[in-house]
Amino acid sequence: MKLTKPQPLTIEGGKKAVLLLHGFTGSTKDVKKLGEFLSTRGYTVHAPIYSGHGVEPEALLETKPEDWWNDVVEGYNFLKNKGHEEIAVVGISLGGVFSLKVAEQFPVKGVVAMCAPITRDSSKGLFTRLYNYARLYKHFENKSKDQIISELHELRITPKDSLDGVTRLTEETREDLPAIKAPTLVLQGLLDDELYQQSAPFILDTVKTDDKEIIWYENSGHIITLDKEREKVYEDVYNFLNHIEWSVAN
Repeated sequence: MKLTKPQPLTIEGGKKAVLLLHGFTGSTKDVKKLGEFLSTRGYTVHAPIYSGHGVEPEALLETKPEDWWNDVVEGYNFLKNKGHEEIAVVGISLGGVFSLKVAEQFPVKGVVAMCAPITRDSSKGLFTRLYNYARLYKHFENKSKDQIISELHELRITPKDSLDGVTRLTEETREDLPAIKAPTLVLQGLLDDELYQQSAPFILDTVKTDDKEIIWYENSGHIITLDKEREKVYEDVYNFLNHIEWSVAN
């Protein structure tokens, strides 16, 4: 069965714009409900989908983090070209790292980093994420057990240079965190892995802005935009964006 590829998401909501960024092996589905929540409250949202994501896992290894970053930049420019002069950026997991990188390199009104693994120093764990995604994806394709086993074996022996590239990109972003002067909100689930829990206070301590806050979610894991406390996450993101001094009015 051919699965439908997730598409970029754009919802018009007002002059204030938000760039929404999904995670590694994820798609716009990770941030769609958050985007819908914000759009009904006066924000135009745009969520790109990275090259090689949302489709068969083999395609992801044919792309590089530089490709994904280019998709992020194109998303930012998409909003600029639509006439949005003021943009905030919100991302989860790898998208959280990208949101910080956007804030380092482009003018933003504010940045929200959710469960962003900024202290990652190796590609350990990334292949596990990819492998689990592959197994689930192939199951939904209704492939036979033998075919799934064979394809997962091929995935194991496929070169994984793109995963090492994630580590390099994360290190570069971590080094430039002091360049962030925009209001910053860090969100983190307490049921998430240790890497992410360590990253959250590191981000908060390293960005050079006085307007910064961290919020922990006691009953949430990694993808907090879809977890048990998702409604509180949406409210917290909205309240953060709402307190920013925007020049434009909807």
